[in-house]
Amino acid sequence: MKTQYLVIAGIGIFAVFIGLGVWMNSKPGTLDAFAQCLAEQDATFYGAFWCPHCQEQKRLFGNSEKHLPYVECSLPSGQGQTQVCIDAEVTSYPTWVFADGTRTTGVQPLADLAAATNCELPS
Repeated sequence: MKTQYLVIAGIGIFAVFIGLGVWMNSKPGTLDAFAQCLAEQDATFYGAFWCPHCQEQKRLFGNSEKHLPYVECSLPSGQGQTQVCIDAEVTSYPTWVFADGTRTTGVQPLADLAAATNCELPS
């Protein structure tokens, strides 16, 4: 009987954490409009799931990360690159490519992304 209560309590706590995670990710981010503008201006952020600098770039956007014009370049195994990134000649991560064909590599400050795209950062 005691085991049943522990199992039920564990499931309840797990459900609360799942719900909290969903709620936190659904909240609008302060940079939603900025990230959406980057996409509208044809900026593209190429990265890899295993790349710490790519994770750092995403962290700069907080909850607005989901609006980034992000392209995953790594194969699921982490070994090799997707064809779209090969075709785009991406050789390091993160790489940002802009509408005029210019590109930058490494973590980009938000102000630099704003300047490259004419997107306005919130004040």
